[in-house]
Amino acid sequence: MTIKTGDTLPEATLLVMGDNGPEPVALGDKLKGRKVVIFGLPGAYTGTCSTAHVPSFMVTYDEFKAKGVDEIICVAVNDPFVMKAWGEATRATDVGITMLGDAHSEFTTAIGMEFSAPPAGFINRSKRYAMLVDNGVVSILNAEANPGECEISAGETLLEAMS
Repeated sequence: MTIKTGDTLPEATLLVMGDNGPEPVALGDKLKGRKVVIFGLPGAYTGTCSTAHVPSFMVTYDEFKAKGVDEIICVAVNDPFVMKAWGEATRATDVGITMLGDAHSEFTTAIGMEFSAPPAGFINRSKRYAMLVDNGVVSILNAEANPGECEISAGETLLEAMS
């Protein structure tokens, strides 16, 4: 089942790099009583993800905060080591974006956003999307039809939808 507006996100444990290595992050704890943007993408260091999707949330970060967003989270089906390095390489972490790994694609699959493209080496990766989540409930969901595109799921588009 694909997640839709009005749905409550499922419980999920993602991974972040802590001071002592990978640490679990209970997504529900990040969402409870908070307004959070979550955007998912096919993979760290990939073309559109690095040149369009992450930057679109970097340039709109302050505007999201001004609209009451508590946190912006990037989720990819990658390990937390890669997510940390990619967050540093893109400077997304410096801006304040939280980079979380869905290493086994459990969250991505649970919300129906998984896809595979074996010729590109993508197995059980994430479709490209952005959502506004208010206290665990999806209030806006913008998903791309093609994972190579970043228009509907761009930070600017989500920000505009919040107006």
